[in-house]
Order: sequence, then structure tokens, then C-alpha cells
Amino acid sequence: MTTAVFLSLGSNVGDRKALIDEAVVRIAHLPDTVLRVRSAYYRTVPVGPVKDQPWYLNAAIGVETRLSKVELGASCRSIETSLGRDRSKEVPSGPRPIDIDVLAAPLDTRAFVLVPLAEIAADVSFEGRKVAEYLAATEVRGVQKLAWPMPEIDGGE
Repeated sequence: MTTAVFLSLGSNVGDRKALIDEAVVRIAHLPDTVLRVRSAYYRTVPVGPVKDQPWYLNAAIGVETRLSKVELGASCRSIETSLGRDRSKEVPSGPRPIDIDVLAAPLDTRAFVLVPLAEIAADVSFEGRKVAEYLAATEVRGVQKLAWPMPEIDGGE
């Protein structure tokens, strides 16, 4: 049985757009996984204790997969590593070439996750609340939609 799953992607080191685009392609080509939708790109200010770092590029995608959340999460960690992320050497909440999070309940309520997610899944519910409701209750600052062209969706079918 396939399950709809949403993921949040972010990058603030290197060629942010190329890293996110490559991560999306690799996720779309995971076994038993099909990319169905992706958000625009969003420029976001860093959130957390490490203030002196470059801005982030964020996006969200929706896939259908037969992989379990554990298998999908492990695959995303492998993709991160192959794209240059070394968790053993990074500062928590600090700069990173790529970050891929499988979104689940309880939903991450930070604007850099919710704004791209609401673009593609405003009516999807997590724990009985729609993404649009989570977003309405969140302070949105430092998130700017970019009018950058997006690659065609290659669903990996």
C-alpha cells in the first residue's frame, strides 16, 4: 500500500538550488516512491542559536511511497550524506549543505517548514489540524517566495 508523505528540504551551504533539486531527484527515484508535488523555492532567514550563517533555501515535496517512515528517513539521511552533509562535524542548527525532514505528527510549526508545505498541502491534516491552520497560528517572518523556475516533476515512475 502506498502512503502520501511530505518532506521539507533546506540548504544554506554551496549551490543551494542545485542541492535541493538533486535531493528531490534522488528522493523521486527511491524504490517504490513517486514524486507527486513540489513547492516553489523560499529564501528564509536562519532560525535558532547560530545567527551568523547564510540564508536558507527551503522547499517542500509530496511523494507517494511504499517505504515505511523509518526506511524513508534512512534513505533521506543517505541522500544528505551523498550530497556533502556530515552530521558529525556540524554545529546543531548551524549551516548545512542539505537537510531533508520527513514531516509527521506532531507537525513542525516553524514558518520555513509551514509556508512551502501550505503551498502544496494546505488541506492535509496532521493530528486533526490542517496545514493551513498550523500556518495561520504561526508568526511568518523572514520567508520570501522566490520566482525561480523549477525543474519539471520527474515522478520516478
